[in-house]
Amino acid sequence: MKLFKGLAFKNFYRKPARSVSLIVLSALLSFSIFAGTMVVSSLNTGLGSLEERLGSDIMVVPYEASTKSSLEDIVLQGNTGYFYMDKSVYDELSNIEGISQISAQFFLSSASAGCCDFAVQIIGFDPETDFTVQPWLKDSKGGELGELEVFVGNDLNAFAGDTIVFYGTKVSVKGKLDKTGTALDTAVYTTNETVKTLIRSAYENQFYDFDFDPDDVVSSVLINVADGYTIEDVLNDINLHVDNVKAVQTKSLVTGVAKSLSGISNIVGILIVAIWILAIIIMIVAFSMIMNERKKEFAIIRVVGASRAKLSGMILKESALISFIGSVIGVALGIICIFPFSNLIQDELDLPFLMPNLTYSVAVAIISVAAATIAGALSSSVSAGRISRMQAGLILRAEN
Repeated sequence: MKLFKGLAFKNFYRKPARSVSLIVLSALLSFSIFAGTMVVSSLNTGLGSLEERLGSDIMVVPYEASTKSSLEDIVLQGNTGYFYMDKSVYDELSNIEGISQISAQFFLSSASAGCCDFAVQIIGFDPETDFTVQPWLKDSKGGELGELEVFVGNDLNAFAGDTIVFYGTKVSVKGKLDKTGTALDTAVYTTNETVKTLIRSAYENQFYDFDFDPDDVVSSVLINVADGYTIEDVLNDINLHVDNVKAVQTKSLVTGVAKSLSGISNIVGILIVAIWILAIIIMIVAFSMIMNERKKEFAIIRVVGASRAKLSGMILKESALISFIGSVIGVALGIICIFPFSNLIQDELDLPFLMPNLTYSVAVAIISVAAATIAGALSSSVSAGRISRMQAGLILRAEN
């Protein structure tokens, strides 16, 4: 409380224009730290979420799907689409040595015009063998899916208990999944049997001209490699011995994403450093000019009995007060710019973007405020030391 009753607080109000200019610089420092850190952290969290949700070592798809970028479009970009291969492939893959877990998935895209409530990607899984989707359902506190029940991604405008329509067939929303910050947030998840029902409905209502029985095909096969085997060995074995399919290492799907993320992280880091160097140089110059203008004021304070240490302390308190106010404003602006617009940022960057948890965000905010406050105080310390060593009498005679 002494700080707010003393000269430092009075000086803050006595020259509002000067104080506001320094507050803006401090706000810039804290905003750059907070916003930059949150953006980079959100990208890293989103990438980790994507890798976790993909959840397998190997994904096997029809060969033509891998050559047309369809796989990356559906899995990473959220584009609607589908591809199928003969179910006999699943049996062949089951006999490959070195596989510990294997499960088939179905893809089906819906349309919004006349047949469906949403234009989304529908992903089906086998509850008896699945090891990628069901852990996510459990994390979201979702129960087991029944016939014609679905889970919806976090970004879809549907909630537990709602009824939605795909190709004239009504399905019940069992629950809403936790946000991942990826394209998976706009998909619908259900069992393979429900997807087969929807495929038949699409055919019967003449939305698709499928020339196969849904019981005879699958879209992809997910594989986890057993201990003692390498992913590369199992992947090469599949590509060598199973015809008309392509096995890809799941992590390779996010390699491009990781490279883009690394590039953005480097750019953000360079910008933060550049902003800090520029802002601190400006603050040092500004404090130096301000202190020079206030030499007479400081000389009078010395004459009336203030010690050099007390004068330096007053100057540092004033700069710390200004820097603290500015840094709080900067963090507040960062929160306003990032949190409400996280989906927009994700769309613009076209990368996984998942905000960190509250504890981490609060910690970054506190560190940003502290760092900007300390930087402001240190910027004034050089001028404070120089002013405190001046001879008060010489300054007053020169002014007179």
